[in-house]
Amino acid sequence: MGEINKVLVVGAGAVGAAVASIIHRSKPGFVHVLAEGERLERYRAEGFIVNGIRHDFPLISPSEKGDFDLIIVAVKSHHLDAAIKQMRLHVNPRTIILSLLNGILSEQIIAEAYGPCPLAMILGIDAVRIGNETRFTSGGKISFGEPKNIQGRWTDRIAALARFFDSAGIGYEVPEDMLKTLWYKFMINVGVNQASAVLRAPYRVFQTIPEAKAAMASGMREVIALSQAVGVCLQEEDLARWEATLVTLNGDNMTSMLQDVLAKRKTEIEIFAGTVVELGKKFGVPTPANELWFSLIRTIEETY
Repeated sequence: MGEINKVLVVGAGAVGAAVASIIHRSKPGFVHVLAEGERLERYRAEGFIVNGIRHDFPLISPSEKGDFDLIIVAVKSHHLDAAIKQMRLHVNPRTIILSLLNGILSEQIIAEAYGPCPLAMILGIDAVRIGNETRFTSGGKISFGEPKNIQGRWTDRIAALARFFDSAGIGYEVPEDMLKTLWYKFMINVGVNQASAVLRAPYRVFQTIPEAKAAMASGMREVIALSQAVGVCLQEEDLARWEATLVTLNGDNMTSMLQDVLAKRKTEIEIFAGTVVELGKKFGVPTPANELWFSLIRTIEETY
């Protein structure tokens, strides 16, 4: 597989704009953004303000023919089906599609349209978007790979991604067990994202109030039980590893789901509690915490 020289970002929200700006800093002109209609005109007029700097990334519409080596998908989960259709003319046989969506299902959905793609996730990024401005202090780290990866024996597309991220200054890792890593982030999101949305609580609440921490952990333990049922096998020490990370975070920062609730936007409850409850029924794993969170967050959305 050749080198990555042309990148398309599908979904230029907080995460997409932040990643695009990092790539642009080292490789100007490499990154394009997919847009159409009113959004396309707005991007043309206003550009992208990232950490106070305006970026005018090249724009391309779904109706134009593109030829991209890498497509980074960073939309919300409920926009994925539309994004898959919109990027159709920009995918060729050698294109690598990398999904940075939350949850554990986006790669399967993309694969139905374009064939298997690497597993991927981003963790530790603190990007927030307000209006047309994105701010972040940490770009986080992208974990990616095939489900299993052996050091020194990566597939061609994983090696190409690693070379590109090295040259673009993007933090990354290629875990030996990428599937377990993906489930680890899923466990975190199911716990802290949903508990924070219900409690309207920043990280500080979970760092300092035992009852809030216990509520968060209850949903995460259901993911651990599910992972063991499907053969991924998270353990209690994975929860402890997250709790050790939690105490290092800025206590005033908020999860993406809390930001959605406060802005009265649709949340990603379907891919968190919805997925847990569905898998729980399939594999006979009780999921009472996630059943409750699903009902509560759906109720919150109905009150907007």
